[in-house]
Amino acid sequence: MKKCIAVIAAAALIMGTAAGCQSGGSSSTAVSKAASAAKSPTNITIWYENDQTIGDALQKQLDSLAPNVKVKLQRKDKMTDALKLVGNDTQGAPDMFFFAHDKAGIFAEMGILSPITDLISKDSLSDFIPMTLNAGTYKGTLYQLPIYFETQMFMYNKKLMKVPPKTTDELLKFAKENTKNGTYGFVEQHSTAYYAVSWMHAFGGYVIDKDSKPGLNLKGTIDSLSYHKQFVQYQPADGDYNTMTTLFKEGKAASTINLPNLAADAKNSGIDVGYATMPTIPSGKPLAPYSGVQGIYVLKSAGANKKDAVTQVLQTLAKPEAGIAMSKVTNDAPANNKSYADSEIASNEIVKTLKASADTVVPMPNVPAMDVMWSVTENMLTAVNKKNANPKTEADKAQQDALAQIADMK
Repeated sequence: MKKCIAVIAAAALIMGTAAGCQSGGSSSTAVSKAASAAKSPTNITIWYENDQTIGDALQKQLDSLAPNVKVKLQRKDKMTDALKLVGNDTQGAPDMFFFAHDKAGIFAEMGILSPITDLISKDSLSDFIPMTLNAGTYKGTLYQLPIYFETQMFMYNKKLMKVPPKTTDELLKFAKENTKNGTYGFVEQHSTAYYAVSWMHAFGGYVIDKDSKPGLNLKGTIDSLSYHKQFVQYQPADGDYNTMTTLFKEGKAASTINLPNLAADAKNSGIDVGYATMPTIPSGKPLAPYSGVQGIYVLKSAGANKKDAVTQVLQTLAKPEAGIAMSKVTNDAPANNKSYADSEIASNEIVKTLKASADTVVPMPNVPAMDVMWSVTENMLTAVNKKNANPKTEADKAQQDALAQIADMK
C-alpha cells in the first residue's frame, strides 16, 4: 500500500512539473509575440517624378528591406512645386525623394534637407565617380546620394560619316562639305542654353558658377559665341529640338550632339549609330556639356525621426547592384564605379561613352539663381545665332540682365 501511494505521489509530481514547463513555454511564446508586435515596421515614402519604370526599378531594389522597413515609391508630378508646398510637414511630405541634382540648392535653402553624410559615412562613398558627388554638393554639403548620370554625346550615322572628327575644325570642314540637298553634316540645338554650354566650357566660359556669379561676358564665353557661330550657318536656322532630332532619326543628318535617348530612338528607326568622344577646339580642350545626376534626397524630418530606416535605404541604393539595375532601365551611367564590373553594363556602348566623359563634363549648376539664367542665356544665343548680332555686345547685355534678375531674387 505504501509503495502504491509513493508511485501515485511521484506521478503527480511529474505531471506538475510538466504542467509547469508547459506554462513557462506558453509565457515565453507570449513574450516573443509581444516583442515582435512591439517592433512594427518603419514605413518610408519616396517620391519620384520620372517614368514609372524607374519607380518600379527602385521599388524592386528596396523591397529587400522588408519586413523591418517597408518602402513605398510614389510618383509625383511637378516635384519642385510639391515640395515647396509641403516642406517638412510630416503629414504631407515624403521621407525621401528621387530627383535631379540641379535643384539641391533650392531645397537646401528651404531648410528641408538632411545631409547625406549625417546618415552614411563618407568612406561608404569612396567608390563613387567624384563628379556625381560634386553635383549634389551645395555650399560644401552633400545633399544627394547619386545613382546614375546622363550627359550629351557625340553620335553619328555610320552610313553618312565613316570616321568621326577628333577636332571641331574637322567637324566644321565636314559640315561644309556634306550640307546640301536637304541633308546636313552636323546638327544641334545651337541656340538652346543647355546645348550651347559645351562650347562655352571648352573656351573657359560658363553660364554661372557655384557662387551664383554669371559668366556671360567672360572672354571665354564671348570667344565661344564667335567660334560656334561658324557652325550655325550649316544647320537649320531654328535650331529646334524636333527639327534636329527628326533629321538624325530620318538619316538626313550625319552627326549630332544630344542625349542618350536620341541614340536609342535613332537605332529603333534603323540608323546605325556610332559614338565618339567630344571633339576638341583649337586649344585642345574638348567640348564639355552639362551632366545631370539622378539620386536620392532625405527630408530633415525623416533624417531625425526615422534615421535607422533611412540609413538602410541609403545603404541599399549605394550598392553597385542599384546602379546596375537602374542603368539597365535608363541606359544611363551608374554613379558607383563598381557597377561597371557587370558584363551587360560594361558592354553597353552608350553607357561606356557616358562613363568616359565623366572627367570632362560639368555638373549643371545647382544654385537657385540658375533658374533665371536659362532665358537670359537663350536670349543672347538667339540674338547672336539667328539675328547676326555682335557676340560681345549681346554678352555684355545678357550679363547685366542676369545680375539684375539675380538681385531681384534676394
